Amino acid sequence: MKAVVMARFGGPDVLSLGDYPDPVPGPQDLLVRVRATALNRADLMQRRGLYPPPPGASEILGLEMAGEVVSAGPACQSVWRPGDRVCALLPGGGYAEWAVVPEDMAMRIPDNLSFEQAAAIPEVFLTAYSNLFWLGRLKAGDTVLVHAGASGVGTAAIQLIREAGARPLVTAGSPEKIERCLELGAVAGWNYREGPFEPWVREQTGGRGVDIIFDFVGASYFRQNLSSLAVDGRLIVIGTMGGTAVDRLDLGELLRRRLQVIGTALRSRSPAEKARLTQEFAAYALPRFADGRLKPVVDSVFDWSQAADAHRYMESNRNIGKIVLRVGG
Repeated sequence: MKAVVMARFGGPDVLSLGDYPDPVPGPQDLLVRVRATALNRADLMQRRGLYPPPPGASEILGLEMAGEVVSAGPACQSVWRPGDRVCALLPGGGYAEWAVVPEDMAMRIPDNLSFEQAAAIPEVFLTAYSNLFWLGRLKAGDTVLVHAGASGVGTAAIQLIREAGARPLVTAGSPEKIERCLELGAVAGWNYREGPFEPWVREQTGGRGVDIIFDFVGASYFRQNLSSLAVDGRLIVIGTMGGTAVDRLDLGELLRRRLQVIGTALRSRSPAEKARLTQEFAAYALPRFADGRLKPVVDSVFDWSQAADAHRYMESNRNIGKIVLRVGG
């Protein structure tokens, strides 16, 4: 099959279209003709040699895809048929013509969504859903601070928070990005280029702080994050774009205000956990995608022959929502 392959670790120029062995499905797997995939920060890290795939996973980049079922294994033919439109989270292998998907990790694409839109759902919405509901215990009335609100995961998180009857606050790097977050349901936004966000959070919450912080930045935001939490607040760290090491952490602050710091990564969850998450999310979200309450946010679509250009664009941090690759002819 054709796939986007890497000549070596390095910059975007290492990516090109080439040949790769076809995946081999098992009895409980779907073989899917990939029509679209989407970029994630993990792809950039893997390309640089900083984020290896889990054992047994494809070395091809791509953590999600949307396409058509070509064949279903003998254990899942009662549910799936050739031609069914599906999207799914992957441990790797999305930048390719063919992908193998365990049947319990496949989600039917609502009729109103294109393959490009559907490819923008799995990674960001499953990440946001698991962190907000499973780890953050999100409930109606909570106030949640979402950093990088205009990112793919950020735009998904805003919508899920809104749907839960909670209040999303966001930080982002431009007025345009903040405006888009407000359109999706954020109640207020702060441009981090204008200074520290902590005073703004205090103002927005009447000095109380927020119940949950959804953070991609890491070390450089850590102290402001702790100070921005309410009593019993949860800081969920899903990225470390601002560094990994925090100096002189005062554990007493965590004890006095009963704060929780939670680290998580979706890719390293077990197949059973991912399947359970997919099924729970699909039951909750697919009707909402079908009637428009939830929407995949697609910034741009590149042909997969332009994968290097798509990576450069993501590295420029200009996108609002997901960057999608259209796969095949």
